[in-house]
Amino acid sequence: MTRRQAREQAFIIIFEKSFQDDLTVEEIIDNAVEAGVLEKEDFSESLSKTVYENLEAVDKLIDENLVGWRKDRISKVSASILRLAISEILYFTDIPNKVSVNEAVELAKTYAPTDDAAFINGVLSSVLKKIGA
Repeated sequence: MTRRQAREQAFIIIFEKSFQDDLTVEEIIDNAVEAGVLEKEDFSESLSKTVYENLEAVDKLIDENLVGWRKDRISKVSASILRLAISEILYFTDIPNKVSVNEAVELAKTYAPTDDAAFINGVLSSVLKKIGA
């Protein structure tokens, strides 16, 4: 599995968790693997877990970098993509930030409404400026 595929799988896990708050990330992964929907993959699993281990800090950065928006108005797809990308930027320092941003924009082009890719790019650019990256 490529990194892009693993990232997409992590996005799916994060998105599913937004609907299944009573389940852990591990339970979502196990259920999806058992159903044959996802493969066991270390990077994907690590990225998904990192999002929820640091959710408060990640969501705070999202909130602080929304211009003219409230977090509760963002779609679950866009919120999941932002959580994934910000976690990758903050906690996976071996991955260049521009790769994380580009991959998030590509996920948005695939899964989110048309305007969301530009929105996600803008929020992530603002996050990078805020953290001095």
